[in-house]
Amino acid sequence: MATTASTRRQFLTLLGLSTVAVSCGTAGATAGKGGTKTLRYQGWAGQVTLPELAEDLGYLKDVKLEWVGNTISGPQDIQSAATGQVDFGGAFNGAVVKLAANNAPIKSVISYYGSDKHAYSGYYVLEDSPIRSARDLIGKKVGMNTLGAHAEAMLDIHLQREGLSPADIDKVEPLVVPPVNTEQSLRQKQIDVAVLGGVLRDKALATGGIRPLFTDYELLGAFSAGTYVMTERFLKQNPDTVRTFVTAVGKAIEWARTTPHEEVVARMTSIVKKRGRNEDAAALKYWRSFGVAETAGRITGKELQLWIDWLTERGDIDKGQVTLSDLYTNEFNAAPKSGS
Repeated sequence: MATTASTRRQFLTLLGLSTVAVSCGTAGATAGKGGTKTLRYQGWAGQVTLPELAEDLGYLKDVKLEWVGNTISGPQDIQSAATGQVDFGGAFNGAVVKLAANNAPIKSVISYYGSDKHAYSGYYVLEDSPIRSARDLIGKKVGMNTLGAHAEAMLDIHLQREGLSPADIDKVEPLVVPPVNTEQSLRQKQIDVAVLGGVLRDKALATGGIRPLFTDYELLGAFSAGTYVMTERFLKQNPDTVRTFVTAVGKAIEWARTTPHEEVVARMTSIVKKRGRNEDAAALKYWRSFGVAETAGRITGKELQLWIDWLTERGDIDKGQVTLSDLYTNEFNAAPKSGS
């Protein structure tokens, strides 16, 4: 099991792309007359992303997706978008804010995941674990998909709310564990706490023998947690393609929200099987929701402002370093606003 330790003093520094690095990025696919009609992206093993669902539903029309590989990290995905290795990437909004603060020329265009009563990230321990409270986490290992992103931020907020001092918080050890290995790592006691979400969480719960300490839904209620970003240059060069893409993703969000669960699962299972990536689609039966709070994934600003304020309070970014209005746009989202 590959793991990486972090202290709270290092929190979010993994996202510290230099100004030089991000300014060297390109817009991605070269835009010809009328703009590119191909969007390069990274997927997630055993899962179906909203753009993949939108394409299968026919919402992307003449725009094609080009899969270039899988990622296990939102910060890595949006860094790839910022440097032009892919044309869009998605991550936890705190990671988006941090990357923008490092002068990455990116802009959020639509929310794509969040937390609700069905879709949430939980922090789980074994049923017989002595860990019962936040204070019990001191000196313990918490396995998550990446550092400096959603899972670590939620852990940090939980520990702060439960009254732990900065010194005590610094003794809680977040570790990187690939999502598909997190449940196994917990059961083998390689970690003390496992951060599990989506189908991987529900699959683990169905197996039994684990219990939650807390969830991000309990911490913050229903909220959109992550956005897809594109570079400003790509937006300017390919407005029609971007509009088709964002609108299609918005429609896919509402299709998944209003379509019977069994039908959504069947559709996603079919997508995984026919794309031929040698994946196991079994866990998809546990899918419940993408968790996007707003109709068609429109961004209100509050889901980004939350992290601007939090990162500023922590000293991770300077006050005024990031301007909310520069971070996002809804101008490319032409999906119906009623959700019908």
